[in-house]
Amino acid sequence: MHRFLISAAHRSSGKTTVSIGLAAAIKARGLVVQPYKKGPDYIDPLWLGTAAGRPCRNLDFHVSADDEIRSQFARSGWDADVCLVEGNMGLYDGLDLEGANSNAALAKLLDLPVVLVVDARGMTRGVAPLILGYQAFDRDIKFAGIIFNRLGGSRHEAKLRAIVEHYTDLPVLGAIHEDSRIALVERHLGLMPANETEAAEHRIAAIAERIAAQTDLDRLLEISRSDLSLPRPAPRTIETQWPVRIAIARDAAFGFYYTDDIEALTAAGAEIVYFDALRDAHLPPCDGLIIGGGFPECFLDALEANAGLRGEIRAAIEAGLPTYAECGGLMYLARSIQWQGQTRSMVGAIAGDIVMHAKPVGRGYVKLEPSADHPWYAGSTPLLAAHEFHYSSLDNLPPDSRFAYRVKRGHGIDGERDGIMYKNLLASYTHLRATAGCDWPARFVGFIRSEARQGEKQRCSA
Repeated sequence: MHRFLISAAHRSSGKTTVSIGLAAAIKARGLVVQPYKKGPDYIDPLWLGTAAGRPCRNLDFHVSADDEIRSQFARSGWDADVCLVEGNMGLYDGLDLEGANSNAALAKLLDLPVVLVVDARGMTRGVAPLILGYQAFDRDIKFAGIIFNRLGGSRHEAKLRAIVEHYTDLPVLGAIHEDSRIALVERHLGLMPANETEAAEHRIAAIAERIAAQTDLDRLLEISRSDLSLPRPAPRTIETQWPVRIAIARDAAFGFYYTDDIEALTAAGAEIVYFDALRDAHLPPCDGLIIGGGFPECFLDALEANAGLRGEIRAAIEAGLPTYAECGGLMYLARSIQWQGQTRSMVGAIAGDIVMHAKPVGRGYVKLEPSADHPWYAGSTPLLAAHEFHYSSLDNLPPDSRFAYRVKRGHGIDGERDGIMYKNLLASYTHLRATAGCDWPARFVGFIRSEARQGEKQRCSA
């Protein structure tokens, strides 16, 4: 097995492009690549998963303890030839003074050698103290080598290679020249999602070709070889009693779902059926509905034009269909979305209006306390660890609105509360993740079952 973590001196160094290229290039050699992304993220994992041909998994200290992260790493990587972890931010960056949740901490926890991506624009001899400082800062970190990015040309590359060879003991594993053809498209919330880019596979192939040509893959694989095998996990127990059918919106507008969450829904006894909120005329027959995050503001015309589907979703929620929505899903279920001078009608199940802003309204990690009205968690759980990232606000809510959460950290809907509730709908700006401390998929499936049983009792009594 080969395993390594790709990090950088600072964010926006190009490590995502390098990670995507390496995943695809190594896969092209016939090796099975299991990609991972540190921290909360949907967009990078979509690209990494497409590049590797295997769903990317997230590893996050905020929502999981060390033992659970080790288990998550092993469960998805035991049968892979290469485990590739892309970090977030810089190698030593983190939320606390000790760096307990940093990329470096993850590298030590999982015994991963670090490939340090260095954005070398405008740098020559200065790379030496930077690299030496990163090595000296934590001697427990094992560095596999350096990949220089965004170089000015062959002369620049030659100088950097000579400097690293003279001053350090680390190998230069790659030198990626500045090339606009491999840049990933960006928008107001980050990279363009791979699920939204029809040419994603062509772009990935182009990135892989250039990364492979400018990286010593043989040496990287040699350095990252590990004799330690990952334990094969026990098979998941699948709930077979009272199966329920959950419809999930999955398209260019709504695509932010963690693979672990989908698997947890299935393990809890849910049959998943996907639908396209942009094109499908009807909501599939279902016992429950999930609309995840995404970029509905970029598809306002198409979402508004699909009035038949919006009407069916509104009617289903009014009839009591158990429904869960996160961020983009919350926006879609509101009365309207206003962005860039345009206002478009949405589902209208939530008596409020979405307004997009130029700067983030809520961004980062969240801690939530379920309220007594929460349909799945009331009075039975400690604080839930989660995350949020939204540029919108939910305005004009009626004063008697009910909320599922009290926000102990983060912003949510109004800085104090999140999780708007209406009948059997719960919609929040917060993104939950299925972990040992947050078993929301099983609880949601259980809620759907309880509603189905109640409906059967009412039909029988009638």
